[in-house]
Amino acid sequence: MAAERYNPKESEPKWRTVWEERKLFETRNDDARPSYYVLEMFPYPSGRIHMGHVRNYAMGDVVARYKRAKGFAVLHPMGWDAFGLPAENAAKQKKVHPREWTYENIATMRKQLKSMGLSLDWSRELATCDPSYYRHQQKMFLDFLKAGLVDRKTAKVNWDPVDETVLANEQVIDGRGWRSGAPVEIRELTQWFFKITEFGEELNEALDGLTRWPDKVRLMQKNWIGRSEGLLVRFALESNGAGQDEVEVYTTRPDTLFGAKFIAVAPDHPIAKAIAAKSPSLQAFIEECKRTGTAQEAIDKAEKLGFDTGLRAVHPFDPNWTLPVYVANFVLMEYGTGAIFGCPAHDQRDLDFVNKYGLGNTPVVAPEGTDPAGFVVTDEAYDGDGRMINSRFLDGMTIAEAKEEVARRLESEIRGNSPVGRRKVNFRLRDWGVSRQRYWGCPIPVIHCSSCGTVPVPDADLPVQLPDDVSFDKPGNPLDHHPSWKHVACPQCGKEARRETDTMDTFVDSSWYFARFTDPWRTESPTDRKAVDRFLPVDQYIGGVEHAILHLLYSRFFTRAMKKTGHAGLDEPFAGLFTQGMVVHETYRAANGDWVEPGNVRIEVSGSERKGFDVETGAPIEIGSIEKMSKSKKNVVDPDDIIASYGADTARWFMLSDSPPDRDVIWTDEGVQGAARFVQRLWRMVAEIAERTGGKADKPTQIGEAALALRKASHRALDAVGADIERLAFNRCVAHVYTLTNAIGKALDAAAEKPELDDDVAFALLEAATIVTQLVAPMMPHLAEECWHALSLPGLAGEASWPQADAALLKDDSIVLPVQLNGKKRAEVTVPADADTMAVEAVVRASDAVQRALEGRPIRKIIVVPGRIVNVVV
Repeated sequence: MAAERYNPKESEPKWRTVWEERKLFETRNDDARPSYYVLEMFPYPSGRIHMGHVRNYAMGDVVARYKRAKGFAVLHPMGWDAFGLPAENAAKQKKVHPREWTYENIATMRKQLKSMGLSLDWSRELATCDPSYYRHQQKMFLDFLKAGLVDRKTAKVNWDPVDETVLANEQVIDGRGWRSGAPVEIRELTQWFFKITEFGEELNEALDGLTRWPDKVRLMQKNWIGRSEGLLVRFALESNGAGQDEVEVYTTRPDTLFGAKFIAVAPDHPIAKAIAAKSPSLQAFIEECKRTGTAQEAIDKAEKLGFDTGLRAVHPFDPNWTLPVYVANFVLMEYGTGAIFGCPAHDQRDLDFVNKYGLGNTPVVAPEGTDPAGFVVTDEAYDGDGRMINSRFLDGMTIAEAKEEVARRLESEIRGNSPVGRRKVNFRLRDWGVSRQRYWGCPIPVIHCSSCGTVPVPDADLPVQLPDDVSFDKPGNPLDHHPSWKHVACPQCGKEARRETDTMDTFVDSSWYFARFTDPWRTESPTDRKAVDRFLPVDQYIGGVEHAILHLLYSRFFTRAMKKTGHAGLDEPFAGLFTQGMVVHETYRAANGDWVEPGNVRIEVSGSERKGFDVETGAPIEIGSIEKMSKSKKNVVDPDDIIASYGADTARWFMLSDSPPDRDVIWTDEGVQGAARFVQRLWRMVAEIAERTGGKADKPTQIGEAALALRKASHRALDAVGADIERLAFNRCVAHVYTLTNAIGKALDAAAEKPELDDDVAFALLEAATIVTQLVAPMMPHLAEECWHALSLPGLAGEASWPQADAALLKDDSIVLPVQLNGKKRAEVTVPADADTMAVEAVVRASDAVQRALEGRPIRKIIVVPGRIVNVVV
């Protein structure tokens, strides 16, 4: 009798209610079992979840459910990265308070996430905009300040003159503010900084120990930290027109000194400032440089421009050799000394510069075996390895030998009382500026007093809360415009004082939330050391590669700072990191060029040809490229629509099955429909087995061939799925389940004509149904509960222990060995898995395929590599 169709609309809410009532996924801090912490990067509450969220959280949920079944006390929490500029934008556009907009979005997204059946501990839910959270962030800020990890200093920032706020580099697009569109200015402002550079060496070295992080992410972090070993070189200046008699440069390539063609200093270098005070044209050039922005990427992409100061610098190895000194737009005061020497033959940036200004180039490194006289550089710099040329006493040396020789000579040459050269380790990494001129952020807990200076807010007065009555009518920071909030008495002298009106960069909020999750109810301190040290580091962290640099780097700094101030006892926050691919979809366009939503397109397939048509009008629709889902191109699929049509489990299954999890997944209707069909197929199989066995089948003393084959398929799938979940190879897990269901289907077909099942087949089928239910439970938890119930199994699938594969059933009775003749594969033989060398040789000699390949030639020798291969020498 055919089973009724599985109805996810009825089943899924039912089981979610059961889980919630039993508090199945809440984790007790006093749980004696070993802990396992799985965490997906928490979302910004922008309005609704998207398919990228579905994929991200489905992956984490598989790990969480599997580890729970393996006997771990799993911590799998959820929260909201809830501060940020979009809420202020919404406040301006929709005339609502940022808090109201944020919490409405949280409510919507929470409901959507719950509909996915995620095994989250919602009792630990937090929002970074809640005073109960940012109170503790303020406490840590003050503790970091006391520990010397916070600084207040003047620094260059991107300034939007219309919105009157600092912009992050990412918010400067083509030199303009992302919101106002105004040309961005570079200003010097007094800002608060976290002294991340104090941990530069440690943050760099520790990356080598993060073996469960993707190599590409570790490399990105290393490049951002930018550790380099180089030389400080003092170039004497011929004239004193800049008020200095020398310029010091930092270089990682001292070996190329004999290829130097110019010196370049940053627009805000003291030499540039001194000359600009007397040169309006240089001052105008410096002002133009300020419009480039502070991002390294923007500077690298900008045209390389320079201003000849008229100064000449003396080459450190030749007093008769002088170099022109330029102010250049691509030199940063924040890196090294703010001055460089340019060797254009071996640096593309320098080559572009000299080609523009006609300064020429001299190659000083040539590839091994190249004739030095014939080696030239024109439009492409040579940055490879080789031997020194055109370099006087360095000629013939390797690059490493030349670096050492230059360092040795310049360290021994004394000018004044100091050596001309000094070795130095440098970092690209800069201190983290956390000041933002915005309302919707964590207030910085500091008070400015004309008598006492900068005064920390007393702990008893925390949190410093944002005022509710805020106006966004004026440009700039609403906290500055508030009539009363910033006015306060000094905690030390009692005089009138002013609150700090800058709020913290929202990256701060997300740099410690994972620690707060370990005990979010704690009121007396940001963390409970016992809970933090038990659950951290996060065993498996999952999120997008777009956060590979800043979020992860800042979190690594924060954990070290928390250790220094006693809030944590470890250095690294994330033991394992996984960066998932994006969800992509075809794009569609109407004849007028407008983007069209997938739901409004009908696809017709004829052979290999696919055509699109408007669902309502039938008008042709152009099928475009496959791209990341985005609202602007309308190629977005709403998770609510998919869940309403097919159920959450279908969406989860498709997201896990379609491609390796670190690669992009292409969303297709056909793929989702295929997943939905599999849900029904699996349900029918389990329901049929439940009906035919009555949920009971004792293990017989004798197991026939058919039953044994099914048992082997079940236990091999069990073994393989567990191993691949550990590897996060979810698409492989899905493939193993498909293989097992095919084996179950064959067994059911073979038994279809029998009125009663044989005892061994009944046992094997019930075992297979139970195993396949447990295998899909982490991936399709609602369906698994329905199957579990149909099989009359005790308790819930979501609380059942992971079964143990029978090792005896994992062994093959026979294996296939390739046979090579004189090193080339010519045949295969099937031999018993436990066959010894003599037995394998006998099978090979008797093989018809081997005899045909021999073509009558005698066998001289047979070499058997057990379990691997057979080599026949003729």
